[in-house]
Amino acid sequence: MRSVSERGATDLAEYLSAQRERLHRWLDQLVPSETTPPEVIHRAMRYSLFAGGKRLRPILAIATGEMFDVPESWLLPTACALEMIHTYSLIHDDLPALDNDDWRRGRPTCHKVFGEAIALLAGDALLTLAFRTLAEIPIPNSHRDRQARVIAEIARAAGTVEGMIGGQVLDLLTEGEPFDEPTLTAIHRMKTGALITASVRVGGIWGGAEPEQMHALTRYGECLGLAFQIIDDVLDVTGTPEEIGKTPGKDAAARKATYPSLYGLEASRQKAQALIGEALEALRPFPRSERLADLARLVLERRA
Repeated sequence: MRSVSERGATDLAEYLSAQRERLHRWLDQLVPSETTPPEVIHRAMRYSLFAGGKRLRPILAIATGEMFDVPESWLLPTACALEMIHTYSLIHDDLPALDNDDWRRGRPTCHKVFGEAIALLAGDALLTLAFRTLAEIPIPNSHRDRQARVIAEIARAAGTVEGMIGGQVLDLLTEGEPFDEPTLTAIHRMKTGALITASVRVGGIWGGAEPEQMHALTRYGECLGLAFQIIDDVLDVTGTPEEIGKTPGKDAAARKATYPSLYGLEASRQKAQALIGEALEALRPFPRSERLADLARLVLERRA
């Protein structure tokens, strides 16, 4: 498998930088300013939202939408909503009641700066703003059905039955308990993979993708999402605080269900590589999928 470095790392870095800058501008417009009353909640929201990060989910939505020539006025608010939902989940995950982490993206977590109550409300506010943003995208009446499908897709991915919250619950319930591969895979696919898959699928929904195209995009997203979480598990064992921007070793300390704890580091890396291979194979029907392919390879190579 060719690495990103062998395929034009400079070009990819420029693309990622440009998309992050676009996202920053749109997010800055969508989120109330720090001087908007009540000021403290908006400071907390913006503190976490503009703390950096890979912006993988929104960039996946952008890259997919670009394959179908989706208008920016539809695509960028959707991408911003995905980042708001992801950030809300991180704020809540870091709270003492869940992962109890003091560091995120290389600086103190939201609750360490603003207190637990404001952090909880900041997460709630970002989730609420995300769905307001999706609902207010200016769509012609002829495409309102696509808007409804996008909203439902993201809500499902963030929810309890097959989405992020359900995966977080399973993660909590298995701490310190015996687990097998089906349980582990279910946790990872829901907690992390669901929103990553939705990020890809919404680009296809906005673009009017055919059913076979949606099937291929779904397969790509599912493989990518699971590989991303496996690499995240590996980095929790091998990474440094400077590299990963948070406290390493917390999964093992909490006796969480992870691939390294079940199979070891090398087998986990091999599983992630196989999944990225499947993700790349799923892109074969798309002639303009180079950005999605690069993003998949980047997930495998990441150190943060």
